Parts: sequence; C-alpha cells; structure tokens
Amino acid sequence: MTIKDLVLLLLSVFANVSGQVFLKTGALKLADAAPLKIFSLIQSIVMVPELLVGLTFYALGAIAYILLLSKVDLSVVGPATSLVYVCSVLIGYFVFGETISSNRLLGLGLIVCGVILVVWQR
Repeated sequence: MTIKDLVLLLLSVFANVSGQVFLKTGALKLADAAPLKIFSLIQSIVMVPELLVGLTFYALGAIAYILLLSKVDLSVVGPATSLVYVCSVLIGYFVFGETISSNRLLGLGLIVCGVILVVWQR
C-alpha cells in the first residue's frame, strides 16, 4: 500500500466516522418518530439536516472506498477499514459520553493489532 493509498484509506475511514457522528446526532432528534409509519419516518429524516450530512459523508466514504479497491487488494482494504470501529468507540466516549468497558477496550486493541498485521508490508 502506497502513501497515496493510505491517505485514501484514511479519507474513507474519516468520511465513514463523520457520517456516523452526524447520523447519531440526527437520530437523537428522531426519538419521537414512529418507525411503523414509513412515510412519516422518511419525511422526518429528510427534515433533519444532520442526517442528510451524515448520508453525504457515507456517500463520500463509499466513493473513496471504491477508488481504493481499484488499487489495493480487498484482503488488505477490508480489514483496514475496521479502523472505523475503533474511531466510532472513541467518538462515542469523547463526544456522546458513552462508556468503554475493559472487554471493549481489549477488542479495540486487537482490531488495531490486526490492522497493523494486515497492512504491514516488508
């Protein structure tokens, strides 16, 4: 993986994490939406700017991921994008005040080690 590919990977991860943050923020505003009334739910989603921004970030992340897949093996890119999980947990902790249990912390460490092993080239 070249430096250019690594930047594209980090861009994809950043876009996906940003999308999650905006979707979470927007979803907190949808707490009163009735999930069984699909048209009402769609209307509510369209009216919350954070949700539209989150979906836009997801689209940008998908574009970056597709570009990355055109240059790097899926067996490397797929596991490397699991950094999204690590970033999501950290943002959940720092931004939304969620707790991180010791089991979750151990799991995050294993993910990071796994990504390093998958991406590392000699």
